[in-house]
Amino acid sequence: MVYLPPVFTESRSEVLIAHIERHDFGLLVSQGEAAPTASHVPFLVERRDGRLLLQAHLARPNPQLAELDRAGEALAIFQGPHAYVSPTWYTAGPAVPTWNYAAVHAYGRVRTIADADWLREFVRRLSERHEAHEPAPPWRMEELPAPYITSMLRGIVGVEIEVSRLEGKFKLSQNRPAADRPRIIAALEARKDAESRDLAVLMRRREPQPETTNR
Repeated sequence: MVYLPPVFTESRSEVLIAHIERHDFGLLVSQGEAAPTASHVPFLVERRDGRLLLQAHLARPNPQLAELDRAGEALAIFQGPHAYVSPTWYTAGPAVPTWNYAAVHAYGRVRTIADADWLREFVRRLSERHEAHEPAPPWRMEELPAPYITSMLRGIVGVEIEVSRLEGKFKLSQNRPAADRPRIIAALEARKDAESRDLAVLMRRREPQPETTNR
């Protein structure tokens, strides 16, 4: 469970799912017998019969697979943009530094999948999703020798989480006075790193828009 002060809580499912699809390289967490275990993996989002499913794959030797079978439940964490916020950006003090960020936690029952046809289709969909952003011509799994594909698929196991709960924490200076937030956004935009600029975009989208009147 994540600490969720109401001011930072994002509960709209469409916003949370869009965040997962945008930041789909997630952290898969499960509870082992001795300690929690985590794997960093790319996910695909699938909607089926009114259910939200998160699909991924792990290397067959990964010991987390056995833990997933035993645990029955898993947590997937999707971290969005984040950045340091300096108190010098505020209009008044005293104040201390903080960190702004957006993250979504997805909880649900998990199953592992060894079926070769499922794995083949999953890898095809996963590669097509990311190859779509690459210059043409894209890499295509079907162009590989069949024995090689079969061998590679034997080395992985699928993972599917049926999501039962989503938690979103979008800590974007909502607790600061309205006069501070444009200053924070401007300071983030002035930085050279993409992370800060992406955070500024997210903050700007969530700022109340000025009312307009028809004359």
